Amino acid sequence: MADDERDRYLALASADARDVGRIRCLAKEFLSDLKNVSPTTRDDALLIISELVTNAVLHALPPAALRLRCIQHHVLRIEVTDGGPRPNPPPKTDQFEEHGRGMIIVAAMAVRCGTITHAVGSTSWAELNP
Repeated sequence: MADDERDRYLALASADARDVGRIRCLAKEFLSDLKNVSPTTRDDALLIISELVTNAVLHALPPAALRLRCIQHHVLRIEVTDGGPRPNPPPKTDQFEEHGRGMIIVAAMAVRCGTITHAVGSTSWAELNP
């Protein structure tokens, strides 16, 4: 089977917010190697990755783990798993706050998205068409 016909994976872990930029750079490099992913989809994927990883490191317990998978030219799947919500969730934001809209952005950009709750933690995911 040719390399471009197989599923391609990237898995990264983060301890805190300082790792978000590093993860974004590694994800950008991985996406650049995928010949079937358009530049627009790469940009969308990087924004979604930034939102999901940032949410995980700011609002959940570590570690945050990114899994990026391109499934045989059909779907680009982004998954971020964390250790569950922090004991004291952040206060609610008002309508004029600049923060708190990440999941709305993810939902608007993705073909499909959702969250899976585990015994310890959760996985937020989004899918894009390459």
